Amino acid sequence: MIVTLSACATTPVTPPPVATFSMISTTGQPAGSIALVTSGAGYRLLGNVSGLPAGSHGIHIHAVGRCDGPAFTTAGGHLNPAMHEHGVLNPKGAHMGDLQNIAVIADGTGQIDLPLQGTRAQLDAGLFDADGTALVIHAAADDYRTDPTGNSGARIACGILVRT
Repeated sequence: MIVTLSACATTPVTPPPVATFSMISTTGQPAGSIALVTSGAGYRLLGNVSGLPAGSHGIHIHAVGRCDGPAFTTAGGHLNPAMHEHGVLNPKGAHMGDLQNIAVIADGTGQIDLPLQGTRAQLDAGLFDADGTALVIHAAADDYRTDPTGNSGARIACGILVRT
């Protein structure tokens, strides 16, 4: 009897999105799509951005699900139900909505794969509250310590969280 074993490559399976952010720029043009997916006991953001300036950009979940342009100030401050200071390098931080910077390459595109901090129950309470949440991309990199915004500059793209 001959037994043949073969190896098969497996491709990681991305869970279906729980919710999505359709990003828009300050001019109202589409700027990418980001999915909120389950990841262990929490969530991750997965997706792509486009039409943005090249460089490193702060990205945060903001406390209000509104993206009135062009400045997107209606999104409020960072999602921060525990009332911490800003930044993972701040000894009093971080906000629930604080994320790692994203990189945008010369053609204006970038990929996002970012874990959210907190358990799924904590995140659900913050993300899906009565006034919703928004995802905001900023003009400059976040310094991960300066309260309340990480010195990340103007808001250049925004998307409202919508359950799928």
